[in-house]
Amino acid sequence: MRIRVLAVGTKMPAWVEQGVKEYTKRLPPDMPLEFQELALGHRGKNADLARAIRQEGDAMLASIGQQDHVIALDVQGKNWSTEDLAARLGEWRMDGRPLSFLIGGPDGLDPRCVQRAEARWSLSALTLPHPLVRIVLAEQFYRAWTILQGHPYHK
Repeated sequence: MRIRVLAVGTKMPAWVEQGVKEYTKRLPPDMPLEFQELALGHRGKNADLARAIRQEGDAMLASIGQQDHVIALDVQGKNWSTEDLAARLGEWRMDGRPLSFLIGGPDGLDPRCVQRAEARWSLSALTLPHPLVRIVLAEQFYRAWTILQGHPYHK
């Protein structure tokens, strides 16, 4: 089962890349975690914000596989505990479809991306910076995997 995180925004700081790498290398070969960065839509003085979000959505939708199980990270989504994520991860592994997790830009996800998603997940009621979300996701996938393996890491 392949897990991909499609994230709007590029050029992450080294500490983000190091944090993500630390957890992705801990995952087993049959559950690779990949991050795909997508260009931020044009923003600036007098820029058309709706157009920027649409550009991001176009890139994101083009990157999602036809068979992918899609989960949108969205503040309006449901909160999942680590145990909930582990249970879902176990179900998704049995399903065998690739997973795509969507992280929008600074103004959120294109509504078409939210509509394409089969689930909406809110990591927290807190406002988290997008670079930190990548590390939190990588760590939570690793933690969920340890739960499925019966390791005490999650305690």
